[in-house]
Amino acid sequence: MTEDNDSDVSNDIEQSPTKKRRSPVVVAVVLIVALLAGSVYYKFVMPPADYSGPATGTVVIQIKQGDSLAVIGNTLKKAGVISSVDRFISAANGNPAGSAIQSGKFKLGQHIPASQALSELLDLRNKVVDGPVVPEGLRASEIIKILSLKSHIPTSAFTTALASPGKLGLPDWAQGNPEGFLFPATYELPEKATAESILKTMIAKAVSEYSALGLPAICKNVTACNGLTALQVVTGASIMQAEVHPRDFHKVARVILNRIKEPMRLQMDSTVAYGRNKKQVMLSDADLKTDTPYNTYLHDGLPPSPISNPGTQAVDAMLHPDSGDWLYFITVDLNTQETKFTHSYQEFLTFKDEFMSFCRSNPGSC
Repeated sequence: MTEDNDSDVSNDIEQSPTKKRRSPVVVAVVLIVALLAGSVYYKFVMPPADYSGPATGTVVIQIKQGDSLAVIGNTLKKAGVISSVDRFISAANGNPAGSAIQSGKFKLGQHIPASQALSELLDLRNKVVDGPVVPEGLRASEIIKILSLKSHIPTSAFTTALASPGKLGLPDWAQGNPEGFLFPATYELPEKATAESILKTMIAKAVSEYSALGLPAICKNVTACNGLTALQVVTGASIMQAEVHPRDFHKVARVILNRIKEPMRLQMDSTVAYGRNKKQVMLSDADLKTDTPYNTYLHDGLPPSPISNPGTQAVDAMLHPDSGDWLYFITVDLNTQETKFTHSYQEFLTFKDEFMSFCRSNPGSC
């Protein structure tokens, strides 16, 4: 009986009008739909293949302050640098320095792997800096002209800002004078920069660079600073920066220190010119006799403050002068910047004759 019932049930199933077999056409359609769905899923969920490199060209992209990794990734993708935003975010999250991408303009390769794009962004050599270039040895009055030209901010705005040095972050040991603290370097101007913000950046750079050399801390021990205060070190450096070629900084530092020790007036033309608001090498007798705080022919020791904005090389030379007994120096050729040193005043006069001969042979140079 059991066999007969199984047979009946089997027959019922086969003959049931509601349990018909699927048509081969229907099965094929279902499979196609499933394949298409899988393709769409892959297309929208899986990132496109990473570029393999090498770069096919270069492009300059700009990253704004506060841009997220996603925004940076989209910027890179739109510029043709990377193929996938997700791959870039993944590379950045997997790199300890990935969150340290700076704002600004960068020159990057195109069609490169996401990890390479991240590396190029983190390499500041790829940063495009088109801001002002401030050379060593310029006065504040000269620097603000450069800043104005590049930033399109009137020079009067910089002059006004310099007149309130307390707002610029000057260290106490600058004694309220920004001269000597507008550090020479290449600067990037942020969006909506102001005269005050630019000057603050330059002064902060000076404080950082001087601190790296030990200023002002090491000058608490006057021996470590050759008997000078921190400000006097910068002042001496500013004189050297205005007087001679960097190759002679360490020798001139020794001349300055030797003269102070004698004691003997420095008699530096550069300081007199600063006090007279002049730039020429040759000064008149009237200039040399004009009494200003910066006339080192009339006053003992260093002038009261820097006369230019020196670089670290000059400051370091004041801290580490050469050994020697020189009391005189003079640059005898302004083209080659050849400078001669001596302890003898008579030999100095001979060197001075060389300089005068150069001036006669090169009208307008002196």
